Amino acid sequence: MDTNYVARDTLGMYTTEHDGPGPRLMGADTLLGNDVYNTADEDLGDIKEFMIDMGTGKVAYAVLSFGGVLGMGDKLFAVPFTALKLDTAHKRFTLDVSKDAMKNAPGFDKDHWPSMADDTWAKGVHTFYGTHPA
Repeated sequence: MDTNYVARDTLGMYTTEHDGPGPRLMGADTLLGNDVYNTADEDLGDIKEFMIDMGTGKVAYAVLSFGGVLGMGDKLFAVPFTALKLDTAHKRFTLDVSKDAMKNAPGFDKDHWPSMADDTWAKGVHTFYGTHPA
């Protein structure tokens, strides 16, 4: 299965290099499932969901799945969207965190989602990724 936004584009948004909305504006559905790599070219997982701040209309977090084998035992991470960079050359996201550091990142499992609106939780996540809450 292709895990990049061009392969997932069923509406033809990215059919030409200079026309269409991307990469400044992207379709959310085309970004779900996209790979995330770090700057050392290590696979950190893929995007499972986007969390939208309904007060501002901005994407607050991308939920990243990392770890496990064949989808079993994966841990989920709410990564501040500002910590991700779109790598248009490789058609994936880049996150400047080592694979070893991800093992200690604040995460959760699919049956126990955190209260992402909680300021204390958000501060811990932003501190880990070196970003600032909006």
